[in-house]
Amino acid sequence: MRIVVLREPARTERRVALTAEGTARLLKVGHTVMVESKAGVRAGIPDGAYEDAGANIGQGAELLDQTATVLAINGSAAHRIDGLNKHHTLLALLDPLWKPQHVEALAKNGPTLISLELIPRVTRAQTMDVLSSMATVAGSEAVLLAARTLPKMFPLMMTAAGTVAPARVLVLGAGVAGLQAIATAKRLGAVVEGYDVRPAAAEQIRSLGAKAVELDLATEDSQDSGGYAKEQDAETASRQLELLAHHVGQADVVITTAAIPGAASPLLVTTSMVESMAPGSVIVDMAGERGGNCELSVLDEEVNHQGVIILSPSDLASGSAATASQMFSHNVVSFLEHLTGEDGNIKLDLEDELTVGTLVARDGVIVHPRILEKLA
Repeated sequence: MRIVVLREPARTERRVALTAEGTARLLKVGHTVMVESKAGVRAGIPDGAYEDAGANIGQGAELLDQTATVLAINGSAAHRIDGLNKHHTLLALLDPLWKPQHVEALAKNGPTLISLELIPRVTRAQTMDVLSSMATVAGSEAVLLAARTLPKMFPLMMTAAGTVAPARVLVLGAGVAGLQAIATAKRLGAVVEGYDVRPAAAEQIRSLGAKAVELDLATEDSQDSGGYAKEQDAETASRQLELLAHHVGQADVVITTAAIPGAASPLLVTTSMVESMAPGSVIVDMAGERGGNCELSVLDEEVNHQGVIILSPSDLASGSAATASQMFSHNVVSFLEHLTGEDGNIKLDLEDELTVGTLVARDGVIVHPRILEKLA
């Protein structure tokens, strides 16, 4: 297999889809790897590291002038280079359930499109779960961003100048990102509370040493078969906001992580809740790309509302670009190994749940039923 690694075009994107270590792993089993020049520089991986691992460095049209399996973090990386066609298989984060028109346009020239965030959450796919890996990094980075922004320190301290009270942190949403945020805030010495609409998440929150916020809601049917939270009915959502208001008002920091695949982010923090927080408090909204969990969030902008700082960055995983790239690379190499047939090329086994779950398009046609539904 000829594998091409693209440089990410976004100014704030520092990750790379394949590291030098991942390159060596692919070369060891007989594949060839071509890396776009400077693809790894922002993650701390110079071109020379790839060359030492055995990769070739290329640029421009030569990257896609032959049949290739193309790796990228974001599918938009392929738009920069003319020539993505039926001879190419693209593996990337395509966000097809939220941006179906984007993948439809990308599919027109016939490439095979495989969306990495659609990898099913089953036991045998754990080493391939890119979404969980990136959420782990982003959850930690969200807390570090809050700690840098909050005008007080996180831990309890007994000093000659008096006792410094610990910061109070509330994490809304206890998926992978939320649990990592809870763990990071605890390590920094904060008093931490966590909430998730799924009742089963309460035990996970407590296992990390945080207090689980448990609301008087009928949420037994709040989780889908993949373990993700489901959209709640209007009555439950309204009652949830009412019960969360007190907890938000008491927090120095609120981290919101709640997301529903393919749907707008649920509203968890209203304007009135923000106004109940003390000046200097911080909200980090990790769901901004789908509208945000906070009513006042503006993607990639800092909002100051009555002294409360609201941040909604889209590039949290890039804050630890080297670690994120290492994890992403490991996931994607594991998935490539799963997809590779006996002849060393990609084999699309339509009886395999991992292949069917991630295959978005082939031969110019969208084939994923959930994406077809979105387009319709």
